[in-house]
Amino acid sequence: MRQRIATACGVLVATAVTAAVWGRAQETTVPDTARLQQMAARFAPTDIGADLTALSEADRRVLAKLVEASTLIDALFLRQVWAGNEAMLLDLVRDESPAGRARLHYFLINKGPWSRLDHNQVFVPGAPAKPDAANFYPPGASKPEIERWIQSLPKTERSRATGFFSVIRRAGAGFSTVPYSVEYQGELARAAALLREAANLAAAPTLKAFLAMRADAFLSNDYYESDIAWMELKGAIEPTIGPYEVYEDEWFNYKAAFESFITVQDEAETAKLQRFAGELQDIENNLPIEARHRNPKLGALAPIVVVNEIFAAGDANRGVQTAAFNLPNDERVVREKGTKRVMLKNVQDAKFARTLVPISKVVLSPADQQAVSFEAFFTHILVHELMHGLGPHNISVNGHQTTVRQELKEASSFLEEAKADISGLFGIQHMIDKGVLPKALESSLYRTFLASAFRSIRFGVNEAHGKGIAVQLNFLIDQGGFQVKPDGTFTVDADRAKEGVMALTRDIMTIQAEGDYAKAKALGNRLGVVRPPIQAALDKLAAVPVDIEPRFVTAAQLSGR
Repeated sequence: MRQRIATACGVLVATAVTAAVWGRAQETTVPDTARLQQMAARFAPTDIGADLTALSEADRRVLAKLVEASTLIDALFLRQVWAGNEAMLLDLVRDESPAGRARLHYFLINKGPWSRLDHNQVFVPGAPAKPDAANFYPPGASKPEIERWIQSLPKTERSRATGFFSVIRRAGAGFSTVPYSVEYQGELARAAALLREAANLAAAPTLKAFLAMRADAFLSNDYYESDIAWMELKGAIEPTIGPYEVYEDEWFNYKAAFESFITVQDEAETAKLQRFAGELQDIENNLPIEARHRNPKLGALAPIVVVNEIFAAGDANRGVQTAAFNLPNDERVVREKGTKRVMLKNVQDAKFARTLVPISKVVLSPADQQAVSFEAFFTHILVHELMHGLGPHNISVNGHQTTVRQELKEASSFLEEAKADISGLFGIQHMIDKGVLPKALESSLYRTFLASAFRSIRFGVNEAHGKGIAVQLNFLIDQGGFQVKPDGTFTVDADRAKEGVMALTRDIMTIQAEGDYAKAKALGNRLGVVRPPIQAALDKLAAVPVDIEPRFVTAAQLSGR
């Protein structure tokens, strides 16, 4: 617990503590100490680190600077989630009681006083319900009020108001758009200084360029050039630091949360996977959607890297841990340069061993259990990230150019995650049929995915990945691809599963291509739920960890240099 307390204090030192305006407490009973400890135990403490013996002394100093900058990102993310987070954290650090220690531990896992695995249940007395608007929009403002204001703006101002890198604040009787570089000026100025120090130490030219450009972006609020530089990174050190994912903005999915992944590249695994980049256009050309919805020319640069994680912060380290990511999300960069897929291999290894294998022993039939493999798990996560870059992104609705994200609003996140998963199965099957991947992978693919679906749905259907998995699981059960046996275990009918994968890929990508918000919502409402047979299987998993709680052992060694 001492290490956790030290982390909390470091966050508070790194940022100014805001005044706590916690609002009306949620009217529910908070978990007692014993129950809270049980809830935290669903995250298995796991050492996460990497072998740095091949790195130079200068490279290790670069990593230490990047870890230090990431602690600032952690603090900044707390403020983005809720204005009262920092003040509540300070109170929890001072509380030496057993209940206070348990609350602090779970607060740090969730980055706030809400249990993300339990429909954001409040677990700290006095905390409000988790705000759907996070801290991106003015307290007291309503969603319709903000929507009307946005629609009243001229086109250029509307683009800024709905963009990734700004918050909305009150201005007299109305509202105004405030850039992140102003809203978070203190944290970003300090983080920029650390990135410049790291850039001065870096030997790799592309790393030096990215760190310098990202430092500039923190102060200018223009991330385009640094996103391009991030796409072109070459070398052992692979940092991802900045505002990216929009999951915390549950009103519109407009606003990007800050996160950081400090990693080192696994060169041997990366070289194996580069061949997949050459298959993307062929998969796009064969997607089961109308030809007019396909992209005839994907972005030219689509790197894939396999890395081992040293440290994660902010949106990258809250609740369930990220196994892979596909960035950037800025449609300009995606259109012009494609996206980069980053596979966190040591995190995936930990998740497979600590969660997926034990789950498969409970939910799959004995025959299906034998087919579960890390190769299928790893390959699907990879192709999931590939598929984020395929399919509809920039679309036309009623004659005007827009994006899937803008049209589908809060429904865009769960639908995009479902698309990447289900079309990932489609893409793998396409490569198996083509001979790019071995035929032997087919047997384990759908069975490993089925076990992994139970792993992901435990994250909660209020979370984008969990809801997206529920949609797929229910759809494939309805199609007969996944079947419930009399003993409550699940089995796979591979032929029907293939048909279901193609049908759901078509449905989701067509909704995206048409920007059909009503259909997206209807799909989520109908299938994004936990049905009784699934719940019965989930009830048997109480003793299996839901995910890992990382202990960044290599980062701790670097920080102690």
